[in-house]
Amino acid sequence: MKTEILSASAPGCGEKASAIIKAGGLVAIPTETVYGLGANGLDPEAVAQIFAVKGRPQDNPLILHVSCVEELEQLCHDIPESAYRLAEAFWPGPLTMVLSAKDCIPKRTTAGLSTVAVRCPDSEITREIIRLSGVPIAAPSANISGKPSTTTAQHVYHDHAGKIPLIVDGGACRVGVESTIVDLTETPPRLLRPGGVTPEQLEALLGALTVDKAVTASVDKDAVVKAPGMKYRHYAPQCQVLIVSGSAQKAARWIRANMRDGDRILCFEEELPLYEGCDALSYGKEAEVETLSAGLFAALRVLDDPNVKTVYARCPEGGGVAYAVQNRLKKAAAFQVIDAEVLA
Repeated sequence: MKTEILSASAPGCGEKASAIIKAGGLVAIPTETVYGLGANGLDPEAVAQIFAVKGRPQDNPLILHVSCVEELEQLCHDIPESAYRLAEAFWPGPLTMVLSAKDCIPKRTTAGLSTVAVRCPDSEITREIIRLSGVPIAAPSANISGKPSTTTAQHVYHDHAGKIPLIVDGGACRVGVESTIVDLTETPPRLLRPGGVTPEQLEALLGALTVDKAVTASVDKDAVVKAPGMKYRHYAPQCQVLIVSGSAQKAARWIRANMRDGDRILCFEEELPLYEGCDALSYGKEAEVETLSAGLFAALRVLDDPNVKTVYARCPEGGGVAYAVQNRLKKAAAFQVIDAEVLA
């Protein structure tokens, strides 16, 4: 199979992509978070292709993408008023809501659950493809399962050239980490995955918010999860990743003392002078956390190299978008953190 990369602005792009979706095929679609590997979310056979191409575990549910809030009622029942308040505030945008699923949604899409995760992406071409297809598009991140997510069309091509017919190129993803996921079938609502919509923003609209264990720690391999990114080691290069916390100076001292040939450093741009001669890679500015969010996966893909043995990573602290960056890096590191303040 030849894989075509087609610009989102190319004439007829939406029509071409939607024709593939309607025929039961796969299309890589751009969003503000990451690129997704999309298929007709109501077609079990089309959805099965997503799992096969990604090598995705069958018990990892998918997110359905809709073009507008009105489509929620076609897919979900017992929709709480809070869902509409969240949609008004954050849709289109990087927020996914877990709601009670109607029978029209295949169990293959929900991983056998009675709930479904739904979001409306902030990408005009992707919403157009959804509208033209006439169905919600199931679309996990378009990377090989477990590997760093795809934030450019070229990343998708690297992972799936020859396996899918079309990649819609919408440029580099603005947010750069997957959407925030909040479960509205519980009281209080439960944060299942942090993202571009912050816990603080959710609490401002919802009040109390429970944070799921999967956000801050590993969960059991036999656990049943309601959303992607909760259970398995995710977002990781093939090498070991270790997060080194503490002050910039103490972290640099510890890393320099412990790194060996074949090791790499992932740090903030402000810290590059501390690692002169160490081939350190910056993924953004600590003072501008949105740059870390946007640059994280591209940097992890650079480090996904068989010649790299261990990556020593610096992680931002605090809430807001930094909380999402922490989550992705800790998942990549299997929650292994070295405290340089104690060991340096």
